[in-house]
Amino acid sequence: MGGIPFWVLPIFLILLLQSANSADDGERKALLSFFDELSNGNRPTDISFFGWNSSSDPCSWQGIKCDPRSSVQKVILQNLGLSGTLNSSSICSLPSLTVLLVQNNSINGEISLEIGNCKGLTRLFLNDNSFSGKLPDSISRLINLKRLYVSNNNFSGDLPDLAKISGLISFLAQNNQFTGEIPKFDFSNLEEFNVSFNNFSGPVPELDRFGKNSILGNRGLCGNLVSIVCPPSPPQKMSSKKRLGERFLMFLGYILLALVFIVFFAFKLIFSKKTDGKVDDVEKKKAAVNSPVTRINESSDNKTPASRSEYSIASSNESAQMSSLVVVTNPAMKEIRFDDLLRAPAELLGRGRYGSLYKVMFDDGSNLAVKRIKDWAISSEDFQKRMSTIGQAKHPNVLPVVAFYCAKQEKLVVYEYQQNGSLFKLLHGSVSGAFDWGSRLSVASSIAEGLAFMHKELYEEGIAHGNLKSSNIVMTKNMDLCISEYGLMEVDSPTPSPVGLANKSIDPSRGRPNSPFKADLYNFGVILLELLTGKLVQNNGFDLAKWVHSVVKEEWTVEVFDKALVMDGASEERMVNLLQVALKCINPSPEARPNINQVVTMINTIKEEEERSSFLSEA
Repeated sequence: MGGIPFWVLPIFLILLLQSANSADDGERKALLSFFDELSNGNRPTDISFFGWNSSSDPCSWQGIKCDPRSSVQKVILQNLGLSGTLNSSSICSLPSLTVLLVQNNSINGEISLEIGNCKGLTRLFLNDNSFSGKLPDSISRLINLKRLYVSNNNFSGDLPDLAKISGLISFLAQNNQFTGEIPKFDFSNLEEFNVSFNNFSGPVPELDRFGKNSILGNRGLCGNLVSIVCPPSPPQKMSSKKRLGERFLMFLGYILLALVFIVFFAFKLIFSKKTDGKVDDVEKKKAAVNSPVTRINESSDNKTPASRSEYSIASSNESAQMSSLVVVTNPAMKEIRFDDLLRAPAELLGRGRYGSLYKVMFDDGSNLAVKRIKDWAISSEDFQKRMSTIGQAKHPNVLPVVAFYCAKQEKLVVYEYQQNGSLFKLLHGSVSGAFDWGSRLSVASSIAEGLAFMHKELYEEGIAHGNLKSSNIVMTKNMDLCISEYGLMEVDSPTPSPVGLANKSIDPSRGRPNSPFKADLYNFGVILLELLTGKLVQNNGFDLAKWVHSVVKEEWTVEVFDKALVMDGASEERMVNLLQVALKCINPSPEARPNINQVVTMINTIKEEEERSSFLSEA
């Protein structure tokens, strides 16, 4: 009976093992080459401790951490007295590398362009060494980078375009010799920023949140933050032919403008004569018009398929004057007309106590969200003033108003449609379990900061949100959280009674200047409870608040928290700290509630503790 010779199987197993270890061999060679240059050829004498040799597993080496697939993920070599150079080509050949920490050594030389090949890097710490030369432009290709520390080196030249790294949250570059202008980062996303004691020049960007200490020692800077007026930009020199051409165009413009005025007045004169005979007919038709405003036809269902909306437009002069759409400055919408809203198909997204929300779809594929407000006894003049004031207050975590419309019985507010849904759907949808603790903490911080900004900007006008809830917190296309429908209703949320929180009672501060702002604090506290418990809010949050208080009254227990957070290993201590913030916000006494700035400080302190703990665990 024929069979496989007994000696074939061992050879096959040997070949199989060699093939399986080939990837490890490649990473081992890359690491040894990197470490040889980093240590200037002088490896530590205690080989048994560091384990850096060609016969051992790289995952067992000092300073190397691997992922579950035994692929090198982190290289952490700080405080080792290394005095060589950084071999970017070798280290960036590791496909799973996410963390490279070599701070507090004596590494010198320049950073090569190959550093841009470390595509998966989230942390790059080069600080407290002797690096020199220019930071290569290829660093701006590290799109996953979260933290970049290059402080206390000898870097020089202009910084690369780090604003391209949209997720960057930390950039420390103090005590170098960088020149040029400070890049225009998205400072609303940054948590750490310092470029002090360099040679930067030019205007200071809007980085008030980091203060003057973040730019100290840069004598060439100017602007409000450094109390130095920036010189006017030098006028560009112009050739004589160009000047002559511009003069010709200027005079031609004057001539065309005069012709436009002549045509306009002539047309107006002719039109007025034609319409004099029709005034009586218009007056007769006024009585036949049921409503002087445009109406959007509503369906009885919460959601309806997209279809042409039915409109009835009054023909009176009054309604013609009222049918104007006031467009608020918004870069997302270059041009929008009221007629476009009339003709576009609309889908009813939802109906609430204070109005209905529609998705209006245009032929070019763009969409708008239109809020139709009902039963608000506010004059057209006051409404227009209110919306214009809200439109001037801009914050990354507050959805801007695109336009608004107001008539006697109709008020519409237009926003850019956000297709990623709301915080309510994120919490209570089918994938709510994927909403981890760190994300929920970031959401709480973003909402608080946006609310704090609006309260500060609109305090004198007495304009609070009025109807803050998780369904009014929407997600942009970049999955950033934004407060929507700010200031669309003057509503004071009722406050639960101190006796067991069982009954509704009117907020005792109602009618005072800070009453609507204290009501916002209560509603924000309910949102925090939603984030912590994962439970639905009913009865304006009183049921949820009552249940939380009943659990807390017994003792601090994990029973109050969302099971998905507990199973995910979220810090009980920090969840309890955020719960305490929520309980302060829903205090039955409005005077005992903190102000929103105090809430922001408390939440950001918890967030910083969480990030510090997460960083230490990863390192």
